[in-house]
Amino acid sequence: MKKLVAFAAVAGLMGSTAAFADAGLDLAKAKNCLACHDVAKKVVGPAYKDVAAKYKGDKSAEAKLVEKVQKGGVGAWGQVPMPPNPQVSPAEAKTLVAWVLSQK
Repeated sequence: MKKLVAFAAVAGLMGSTAAFADAGLDLAKAKNCLACHDVAKKVVGPAYKDVAAKYKGDKSAEAKLVEKVQKGGVGAWGQVPMPPNPQVSPAEAKTLVAWVLSQK
């Protein structure tokens, strides 16, 4: 019985992780983030895996990046500015940033 419960818990976590990954990617596509970013390689802006690596362990990263998604910024990755994204709600920005920070 314990093995069955453990298996069910792991299967549930795997399912929710996949759903999270799909939701994050779907939102990135819907909000046109992938016009300037890619998960694995630099386009105009940095690769999401590079963003995740840079901010790994930084407890303030989520809040900083949510603000950057919405208000834009320049300087963290060079002189190419990231424009503001007023079409992204605070909740969507938080979902996007959590997804970006989960990339490896």
